[in-house]
Amino acid sequence: MKKSANLVMIPARMASTRLPDKPLADIAGLPMIVHVMNRALEADVGRVVIATDTREVLETVQAHGGEAVMTRKDHVSGSDRIWEAVNNIDQSGQIDTIVNVQGDLPTIDKQSIRASLVPLENPEVDLATLATEIVVEEEKHDPNVVKLVGTPSAENVMRALYFSRATAPWGEGPLYHHIGLYAWRRKSLKRFVTLPPSPLELREKLEQLRALEDGMRIDAALVDTVPLGVDTPAHLERARAVLSQQSS
Repeated sequence: MKKSANLVMIPARMASTRLPDKPLADIAGLPMIVHVMNRALEADVGRVVIATDTREVLETVQAHGGEAVMTRKDHVSGSDRIWEAVNNIDQSGQIDTIVNVQGDLPTIDKQSIRASLVPLENPEVDLATLATEIVVEEEKHDPNVVKLVGTPSAENVMRALYFSRATAPWGEGPLYHHIGLYAWRRKSLKRFVTLPPSPLELREKLEQLRALEDGMRIDAALVDTVPLGVDTPAHLERARAVLSQQSS
């Protein structure tokens, strides 16, 4: 896959209910969104752009040498926001693949970003994501740890059959933690954002089920680490501890 045809898009909005203004939260001397941007740049898979609804975020990214684009404030999901941004910056359709890296993953590993593109080497795959085997027993029963139910489709790649907050599948064998980073074919993202929320999506509160219910194929690359998602003040303190240690 040509690097020039890839775009890493990082949505960042300020209106988080549990951690207001979190894209600009200071972590080891840098705003969180800049940490995420730097990890995406280190992955070196293509152009990196932040999609935001707030001018302060745009100006902060630009002040740190990054690229950002403004989007509407009324988007209900990051997928809708990145679709608007893609069309704003690439009206001629040169970009083939969009990697959606969440703006609250300051510890995301560059290798994981690269791995998200691997499943798209199969032309039958509509969008790709990441998963890792669950090794902590409590997480197998934690509804906040989303489980990927799938079957092997290639080396270190699984075809997703379902996603659930429940402990699934039943029986002996490994369970897999889904990591919410996606690599979209442009045509697949275009299709996805036109679809209404689906019944299982609304029931499980998992947006990716909309794609499965519409017959889209999702494959997941298996990786070794889970990035820390920052949703609460406690998560923020943990991220500060991790990244301060890395920088010292």
